[in-house]
Amino acid sequence: MPRKRRVVLPGSPHHILHRGHNRQAVFKQEDDYLKYLADVKELKQSFGVDVYAWCLLPDEVHLLINPGPEADALGAFMKSLAARMTRHRNRREERRGTLWESRYRSSPVQFSWLLPCVRYLEQLPVRQGRVSGPEWYPWSSYTERMTVGADTMLDPDPDYLNLADTERDRCALYGEYVRHTPEEKETALIHNAVERNQLTGDPDFTDEVEALTGRRVTNRGRGRPRLKPR
Repeated sequence: MPRKRRVVLPGSPHHILHRGHNRQAVFKQEDDYLKYLADVKELKQSFGVDVYAWCLLPDEVHLLINPGPEADALGAFMKSLAARMTRHRNRREERRGTLWESRYRSSPVQFSWLLPCVRYLEQLPVRQGRVSGPEWYPWSSYTERMTVGADTMLDPDPDYLNLADTERDRCALYGEYVRHTPEEKETALIHNAVERNQLTGDPDFTDEVEALTGRRVTNRGRGRPRLKPR
């Protein structure tokens, strides 16, 4: 049976999940993480993609990226990124063979769900029990986002910019937002959508995409997630 073609929406965010082959470690030492992030920074310029958030775990990568006006940029970016990391590890360890799962997973994200997805990524190390707070995990975008005036490869997303008028106030509000535990339904929808290559968003987003693509990509979620902490 042929594999289902991914839905890629030009100009829209996509939650990307790429795992190591058979859940093997992709990142074994600090140099591996640094190499991958350097490649993201370089390749995002080459392919014209925006990066809204990232989280690197030992055996998997989560990215929130926007391919821009050319849908093909997403696949080209991910292919180059994965190939560079494979060559890096194979060369260092004098090994051959694949490093990654054959296909990365991808979920187009409704813009109103972008900030919840950013939080989902940056809370991952906490939910997995690796650290007590996102500020203690060095391999996510959280610290970069929360450092006022930092030299960052992150691109500003609309929901984050709308939190406040100044960078300092946005950091304060976002820090409070991340400390607030999201509803289980929200976390489950984001998790299931990327695992199944479905959509992250509300039913109206699903209707729009299905009408646009002529394909069934159903992921019927609840309403727009709460942006401000209670």
